Order: sequence, then structure tokens, then C-alpha cells
Amino acid sequence: MENIAARLYSAAQVRELDRRAIEDCGIPGYTLMQRAALAAWRAAQARWPQLRAVIVLCGPGNNGGDGYELACLARADGCKVRVFECEDLPRRGDALTARAAWLAVGSIERWSLTSGEALLTVDLIVDALYGIGLSRAPEGETADAIVTANVAKANGAAVLALDIPSGLIADTGHMPGVVINADMTMTFIAEKIGLLTGQGPAFTGQVELATLDVPERVHDGLIPIAQRIDAEDLHRWLPRRSRTGHKGDHGHVLLIGGDHGMLGAILLAGRAALRAGAGLVTIATRAVHAPLLAAAQPDLMVRGVESASELAMLIARADVIAVGPGLGTDDWSRMMFGAAMAATLPMVIDADALNLLAQQSPSRRRDDWLLTPHPGEAGRLLGCSTAAVQQNRIAAVQALQARYGGAVVLKGAGSLIADGAVLRLCPYGNPGMGVGGMGDVLTGISAAFLAQDLPLGIAAAAAVTVHARAGDAVAAAGGERGLIASDVVDALRAQVNP
Repeated sequence: MENIAARLYSAAQVRELDRRAIEDCGIPGYTLMQRAALAAWRAAQARWPQLRAVIVLCGPGNNGGDGYELACLARADGCKVRVFECEDLPRRGDALTARAAWLAVGSIERWSLTSGEALLTVDLIVDALYGIGLSRAPEGETADAIVTANVAKANGAAVLALDIPSGLIADTGHMPGVVINADMTMTFIAEKIGLLTGQGPAFTGQVELATLDVPERVHDGLIPIAQRIDAEDLHRWLPRRSRTGHKGDHGHVLLIGGDHGMLGAILLAGRAALRAGAGLVTIATRAVHAPLLAAAQPDLMVRGVESASELAMLIARADVIAVGPGLGTDDWSRMMFGAAMAATLPMVIDADALNLLAQQSPSRRRDDWLLTPHPGEAGRLLGCSTAAVQQNRIAAVQALQARYGGAVVLKGAGSLIADGAVLRLCPYGNPGMGVGGMGDVLTGISAAFLAQDLPLGIAAAAAVTVHARAGDAVAAAGGERGLIASDVVDALRAQVNP
């Protein structure tokens, strides 16, 4: 059976799951609220076993209802609990019932300008302000409470968010204003895609899913917005090789790039393609760079190329082309790009090749290429700003795939891979990978996987996952700061042999 946690949903889809649980399965909404509070409180106790003083920040909706119920549980377990309300009070339904349950055992305080002092002296702050329905920036008292909670966290308080950190948009991971900076997010019924991409990973802390014992059948017929990649997927995508395999079985990659001053980019891509298992790797680069590259990595076949006809001869012997690392944008670069685009081989397009592609009008479209833009390059390809891409990364990657065809990787925290109707999200990777050369490494891995006959979308997903997990392995061994692209290349071999 497919792992429920691998399915990523929009806010509207989660509301539909909630409706089905209540109406079709006969589970009262208040029961779900109580289950949510219990799951969150147990997770808090496991993470912070010495809790003594707890503050719960409650908003007017069902998220606030979860908070009132958690407050009851914390008080019953001997904690000193204070509950603060922000903005409007619950007017009806399960949240009002939960509020009454808390009032039967405790009191409620209205958030004010002086309330912040209380947050500086507690062990745990529970964020029950806004749930998945938020589509705007928090304002007024709620915004003040969020800012104050974040200050308290910086001073040592732990922060637990219920369902989603307040201020984060569940569908996109965008933050239009202030956001709770949680140490842990306990999300309910199903995973929300915004927790894992955009700004989500910066504010969620540890994410745990509580399905609230909702029957599996509530998911029937509801197609998730995306699938979260799991490390176990690599076992299916990268099976053990045949004992009779040879270099011809593992594909011939042609990497194109390395203009003046950018020798390192194409070298990183070449080394990554080798470590990702390509049988043969040829680099087409500036003639002056050829002997330097050959000396730096004798496993590579390096050719100095200064004309389209020279490149055409190399293309004729390759299985896959990757163009972009260190390509540049001068006349030589454009010549190399044009010759590559005239070929009919599967392709990986990255870096300067994406910028050259963005300058073409009308846009080219192919079914056999993989585009790997970062948000800035994605904006140029779509004719919009980087900020617009980051505001809705899901819409951006789907628009890129619809416009250009093939498969598209939108890099960044929670990298997204669009392959027709299939959208995947990679939850791995770390901030240490935010350095020059990382994209070149991904290009080499992607080309190597295509050369080994992985289907386009699977090759993209596997490459992103291997790349990110190699980066995580390096960070785990020595820390994030100071991690470089060559470190990731060195760690690839362990990841491509799951």
C-alpha cells in the first residue's frame, strides 16, 4: 500500500478529506479535534519531556479549537497553562465547544501589548492561531503575537505549530507577512504541500503527520497535488546492474560548456556524470581548456570545439546531451547552443543554456528534454520575476512544463519535478548546498541517468534525490557551512548504489 505521508495535498483537498471523514465515515468533527490535540500534545511531551509552563495562542477557527483542547490536556498533566486569544472569538461549531471545555477548567486572556512578557518565561508556546485556510498576511493582534512568539523562541522557548505554522500559505509555502517559526509542526489528516517547499521548510521545524485514525478510504478518488519522494524510491529507480554489463550499456553523455573563465563548471558536471554511472562521458569545450580538463580528470574524454561541424561529430556518437554548465552567452556559446538544439538526442538544459533558451521567441517545445532552472532562470523562461516564481512554485513549475514540454526541475528548498501530469517533491537537501557549482553537479547526474535509460521524469526525480541526499550526507559528516560542490560529487557513489 502506498505511504499516505508521501501524498501531498492542497488546502481544499484536505478540507475535502476532513468532510469525508465527518460525513461519510461518521467521525464527529469534535472527535477529530480531540484526536488532533492529543497527537500534538503527546508529540510535544516526547520532544520536550520536562515541560512545566505552556502558553497556547488561539485564533477564531478550528485551529484555535485544537489549541483549547491541547490546553486541557496540558493542564490535566500538571502543566501551568495560559491561553491567549487573538482577534475574533469562535462563534459556532466545534471550536466553540472546545473553548467551553477549556473555560470549564481554566481562564482565557485577550492578547494585548503587554502579553508578550508572558511568552518569555514559558517552556512551550503552542501556535493555534491560523490553519490551512489563511490566504493573506496576518494582521493586528495576531501579527503581534507571532512576532513576539518568534522573539521568545530566540530566547529559548520551544514552539509547536498545529497543522501549519500560522502565516504560511498551505498551498504554496509562500509567506505574505510574518510567520511562526516553529520547532515542530504537527500536521493533521494529510500532508500539505506548502510545508515542504518555498519558505515552508524554513519555518516548520520537524514535521510530523497524525492521520487521526481517519480510514484510508477517505483518500479514494482524490488525486494528490504531488508525491513526496522517499529514499526508498531509489531502490526501484536504480536497480543493481547486470553482471554482464559493459560501458556501452551504461550510456554515452556529451557535456557542452566551459567558456573562458568557467572551466570548473563543466569539470564538475563531467565528474558528476562519471560518479552517477555513465559508461562514457565526453566534454566539448573551448580548445584552450581541453588539455587542462584531461589532466584534471583523465576518465573524461575531452575535445576542444570551435565550430558547429566539430560539435556535430561528437553529437553523432553520444546518447544524451547536456548543455549549459559554464556555457556563457557569447558567440561561441550561441554557436554551441544552436548546434545542440539541432540534435535529436535527449537533452538536459541548465544554466546559461536556459538563459539562451529564454531569449528565443516563440518558445521551443520538446518532449525529450529536461530543464533544470533555479527560480531566477525560471522567471526568465516564464517572463516574470523571481519573486513571482517563489510566490507559487507549484504553479511556476507546472507552467514551465506546459510551455516547454519534457520534464522540469524547479530547484530550491523542496525542489519540484514536473513531468506532464505528475508532480514530485524532493524533501532532501540543506542550506549548505547553496553554493556555486551545485547546479552543474545536478546536470551531470541527470544526464548520466538519462544515458542509463531511465524515463525522463524518473531520471529527473532520481537525480534530484541523489544530489540532495549526497549533500545531506556531507553535511551530516562535517556541517553545512563550507560544503562545496566537489564534496557532493565525492559522496555520489554511495547514493547511486542504494
